[in-house]
Amino acid sequence: MQKVGIPMYNEPVPEDQISPESLVTKVIANTAFQNFYNTISNGGFLLLAASIAALIWSNVSPDNYAHFWHREFTLSIGGAALSHSLAHWVNDGLMTLFFFTVGLEIKREMLVGGLSDPRRAALPVAAAVGGMIFPALIYFIFNNGADSTSGWGIPIATDIAFSLAILSTLGKRIPFGIRIFLTAFAIADDLGAILVIALFYTPEIHLSYLAGGVMICAILFMLNRFWVRNPLAYLVLGAILWYMVAHSGLHATITGVVVSMFIPSKSRYNTDVFMKMVQERLEQITCEGDECGYTIMVNRTHLDAVHSINIACSMVETPLQRMEHAMEPWVAYLILPLFALANAGVVFGALDLGDAIFHPVTLGVTIGLAFGKPIGVTLFTWLATKILRVNLITGATWPMILGVGFLGGIGFTMSLFISALSFSEPVFQEYAKIGIIAGSFISGVCGYLVLRVATANRASG
Repeated sequence: MQKVGIPMYNEPVPEDQISPESLVTKVIANTAFQNFYNTISNGGFLLLAASIAALIWSNVSPDNYAHFWHREFTLSIGGAALSHSLAHWVNDGLMTLFFFTVGLEIKREMLVGGLSDPRRAALPVAAAVGGMIFPALIYFIFNNGADSTSGWGIPIATDIAFSLAILSTLGKRIPFGIRIFLTAFAIADDLGAILVIALFYTPEIHLSYLAGGVMICAILFMLNRFWVRNPLAYLVLGAILWYMVAHSGLHATITGVVVSMFIPSKSRYNTDVFMKMVQERLEQITCEGDECGYTIMVNRTHLDAVHSINIACSMVETPLQRMEHAMEPWVAYLILPLFALANAGVVFGALDLGDAIFHPVTLGVTIGLAFGKPIGVTLFTWLATKILRVNLITGATWPMILGVGFLGGIGFTMSLFISALSFSEPVFQEYAKIGIIAGSFISGVCGYLVLRVATANRASG
């Protein structure tokens, strides 16, 4: 197959290399879910590279690694100034945008996606609940009565980027239903992890700042009701809310989820109005002969029609979808890799590896992720099918569900995040990182192998 190059400026693509029919087919096939799936899975490989880089950097030059991420960075606006370490800005600042994107995904899934229909949502929600309960119980068993009990929330989370990245390596052999199931399960799991952070990892509440935050939320509600589409309005109010939440005692990143819930999910035009407008504009594009070719540069009427269609597209697309689509590449390709680079470093030379590997924190996190997740996901999914009398999603088999359960044990991003909230002792945080890396690695390998065998058996059967 001949490789098509990118045309420079107004250079047309040769007709023997691409046809209108093939271009239309490609655009139609590139659905919203496929865009989301591709972006997140591709970002997972970059996340892996950043994690490896953090491990190498922290062990080759541990002082440089620590100094870089702990240097102070001050943000000044007028007379107000906020000064935090670079790692703090990444963990509390940039990760707020990650939580904002997660919140948009949760809202979309609850409105029109895999979590919108109670019967369709039953299986991934049940899987998420089981995938949280069993890892937490396993961790608690290992750490019961110890000073490290507070880390029970570390193995409950699923890293959607890593899990979808591994799933993508299996290609088209994976049924579309399994992709939907894993995505919905991971998003439901994220919602559970966010609730755990808000309810169990909040040390104290300052009511005055919380009251200020409630007032900001009331303004955001009014913006939603009046269908304000300008992202700048939500950005400014979100920044003020972030400040209020950070000083109220809640973790500042929760701001991202709160703001996302107020982003309008209805478009200005419905689909019927959009189709009528587009049809009217398309009728203005008339050409002599069978083909128009490249008329946009020479025909003002054609250009005006295209501009009108572009405006109609922006009016029919909801602000929620527009912001989610805009944020996904930034989160996948910048924010999550930066977070991994700042948090995945473990200085092995400063630890007694024998004590570290067999410490209750390490064992609780590793076994919770690698075995608690697949057991909980599979068992609760099976119970849901029996109690609610629903079938597995089309194309799925029980070995595939087990494989998805293993992929759910890749808890990297959210697990690292919760570990930083769980312990004040640096050594416990290091033990948790080792457990997260080990548990996620075992889960990823097992998930890949189980799914590969399961799909091979399905194809041969």
